[in-house]
Amino acid sequence: MVVGSVTLTEPASSDVSAKAQLSLGTAAARNLATTTKSEPQMQGITSRWLLKLLPWVEAKGGAYRVNRRLSYAVGDGRVTFTTAGAEVRVIPQELCELGMLRSFDDVEVLTALANRFVQQEFQPGDVIVERGRPADQICLIAHGKVDKIGVGKYGDESVLETLTDGDHFTYKAILESDDLWEYTIKAITPCTLLTLSQDSFEELIGQADSLRQHIEQFRNSPEHAENEFGEAAIEMAAGHEGESELPGTYVDYETTPREYELSVAQTVLRVHTRVADLYNHPMDQTEQQLRLTIEALRERQEHEMINNRDFGLLHNADLSMRIPTRSGPPTPGDLDELLSLVWKEPAFFLANPRAIAAFGRECTKAGVYPDSIDVGGHRLPAWRGVPIFPSNKLGISDTRTSSILLMRTGEDSQGVVGLHQTGLPDEYEPGLSVRFMNITEKAIINYLVSAYYSTAVLVPDALGILEGVEIGREG
Repeated sequence: MVVGSVTLTEPASSDVSAKAQLSLGTAAARNLATTTKSEPQMQGITSRWLLKLLPWVEAKGGAYRVNRRLSYAVGDGRVTFTTAGAEVRVIPQELCELGMLRSFDDVEVLTALANRFVQQEFQPGDVIVERGRPADQICLIAHGKVDKIGVGKYGDESVLETLTDGDHFTYKAILESDDLWEYTIKAITPCTLLTLSQDSFEELIGQADSLRQHIEQFRNSPEHAENEFGEAAIEMAAGHEGESELPGTYVDYETTPREYELSVAQTVLRVHTRVADLYNHPMDQTEQQLRLTIEALRERQEHEMINNRDFGLLHNADLSMRIPTRSGPPTPGDLDELLSLVWKEPAFFLANPRAIAAFGRECTKAGVYPDSIDVGGHRLPAWRGVPIFPSNKLGISDTRTSSILLMRTGEDSQGVVGLHQTGLPDEYEPGLSVRFMNITEKAIINYLVSAYYSTAVLVPDALGILEGVEIGREG
């Protein structure tokens, strides 16, 4: 209808239903409802397989001594270098890793010897030394990877060993004037080598009396009776008949065994008294703060057990138990080679998840498939029946390489063990204590949270490392 100049219309039925609410809305209803809450989540929590899998040994007194049979030092360690731009130099004291210079401590002579090394560059496929040619130099590998190639039983060539950064071949070459190379060395990647000729070495011997006397003593030193592991031999007789005279023997021990002291990871947890008093329903605030702090502390503990330069597994593997990959990515053959090192009761592999993925790709290329094994309800890949556990504590370098560990575990198996001490004051978990410190004038409660731990490798062949594992490019 029309009134004056104003026109009125009836509202549409749809407009009425849109504006008129017939029941209580959900937004208002939530004011009377109790919200279900989760515990605080933390992305940094991982499975921490190493902490779960290692057998833990009680270290009373805060230290653990590893007694071993006496072993003779062979001086076949790796050599360290320094670089200045493209120039590479060997650190003089590192030359003592060569067997003939073991325990030689004349720094001035070592420096003069280091200055006589000549830097050489090689490309993939280059022959560095050739079998049958005069062996008249020491070669130190500063960077790169080479194959040591010998002759097999039927005259075919065979790769005897793959050498990489820090390795050398061979100091014995310049001790004799008529030696010949018994193998061929071929570069498989771009390589930087430092070489010392026999002439240069003998010239320095003529100038340095201390070096000449040391080399003479080395040449004349008696050969020690030892087993294949370098341990002092135990003499015995077997297969004899009648009344043969039996050899006498004894088992010699290391006179200075290594002691592992417990390390510590600590932090001070701070909680305001107002928060601890008032905001504890449905979850205790102090308990949740403590739970997440302990999770972070255990993550740091596992990181240290792998990476710490004093007791971490990456730095405590024997040099003879470290092998490089043959081609870069981790292949089935590489893991087989690692198993050939830790062949006595291998317990598990430990690798970065990206390295495990790279191994899976190499298996697919080769047309083989890793086993699958159940561990506590978790399906994990395995190789030759040995499970492969993931750990992000095995880092990835700037060159996108990582390492894969293989270990035997337990005291009874002379393997790798974790160390801790239980029965601590205010112990919250085994080897971890939470101690009340004080309440500050700002009403903040302080708790000292401490975890004590270490690792020990009982014998060298309990831990092997596959180094230089390429994990592929991003994307």
